[in-house]
Amino acid sequence: MIKHLLLCCSFLLMSIALHAQNLSITGVIRDKKGVELPGAGVYLSNYKNATSTDAEGRFTLSNLKPGNYDVLVQMMGFLPYTKNVVLSDKSVSIQIVLQENSIQLNEVVIRTDPNREKYLQVFKEFFIGRTPNSEKCKILNPGVLRVDYDKDRRILTVKSDDFLIIENKALGYQLRYMLQFFEYNYNTRIVYYSGLPNYQELKGSKAAKKRWINKRETAYYGSTQHFFKSLYAGKSKEQGYLLHKLIKIPNTQRPLDSIINKHIRRLTQNGNAVIRLGSAVNDSLKYWMKVREMPKEISTLNRQEILLDTLVQQQYRDLQSMRFKDQLYVVYTKERETPAYSNMSGHSVSRPLDIPNYQISIVNMLQSPVHFYENGGIYEPKSLLYEGYWAYEKIADMVPMDYIPQPVK
Repeated sequence: MIKHLLLCCSFLLMSIALHAQNLSITGVIRDKKGVELPGAGVYLSNYKNATSTDAEGRFTLSNLKPGNYDVLVQMMGFLPYTKNVVLSDKSVSIQIVLQENSIQLNEVVIRTDPNREKYLQVFKEFFIGRTPNSEKCKILNPGVLRVDYDKDRRILTVKSDDFLIIENKALGYQLRYMLQFFEYNYNTRIVYYSGLPNYQELKGSKAAKKRWINKRETAYYGSTQHFFKSLYAGKSKEQGYLLHKLIKIPNTQRPLDSIINKHIRRLTQNGNAVIRLGSAVNDSLKYWMKVREMPKEISTLNRQEILLDTLVQQQYRDLQSMRFKDQLYVVYTKERETPAYSNMSGHSVSRPLDIPNYQISIVNMLQSPVHFYENGGIYEPKSLLYEGYWAYEKIADMVPMDYIPQPVK
């Protein structure tokens, strides 16, 4: 089975306080000479909240609750800017200085990479995704992407000095995405990307908006955002999640690497010799090459359900913590795997025969503990590594962190 892993996209998320409070982030945006900049776009990462500066370079982001935010700024001729702002019991005013974008202001001759289109296709597959929704997603400005492939390490890296504009006609959003980093390792098949998205509603007919409401609801339920939100509320089982532990034990049928490599070296030590098909040497070599492909560990599923009070603790105000050993095996019983996922994605994980084709994801903890907010946001996304359905769903299936399911009118 081909296994792809995905490190969750790096969002900066809002911590929702127990008491409702309308706060704001205000500020002034200038260039390095101190001149106020009118018309600069100002956005909140991972939300729909956005505005622009007035004639004096001032802006206001209002109707905010206490929490942790990323403010994003975009203006033609200047580098994108991000600033972290924490709101507690009062509003905050900030000063922002933008730096000129020399790539835009000066003509630059860039040597064309003949493999650029191929690498961009790989990027789109692992960034946008391969779900049905991804077919209706389009990057409108791929020219801002800087692509680099390290042949020795077999690692594809993609960066950008400007916002990516992504049109998602499946969910009815246009994203401004500040891509901080993307890396795909061809050896380990691990994908990692981090960035800061802002959502804007697309204009559409009444029928299109009705379709988007249904699609957004499908994208939200069963997502990591929905899972951690229900986990925070202590209602994960009620919301359709069954939690088990996946334990890895050494594969006693597989010899040590040193023994395997010793036999392979012995059988191939005369590199110029011709090994005839059907010969004893060829059969032995095929045997040890096959042994080398055997997994070093075997996963065993503990069918006993994990109790929430043993998994989640409230250590800080508005922030819960999760700890576990081995791997977390998450079964979402309210949606089934699609044929496209089961047959073609390469992400599918094994299941006991008595479990229907519910959506199954595996969570690996890279840092312990993992802290998460009431709205389902992870404090440090790099602390988790996903396999299965949650590795399959990517940008094309994301909704804003302030998304609330609504009835279809």
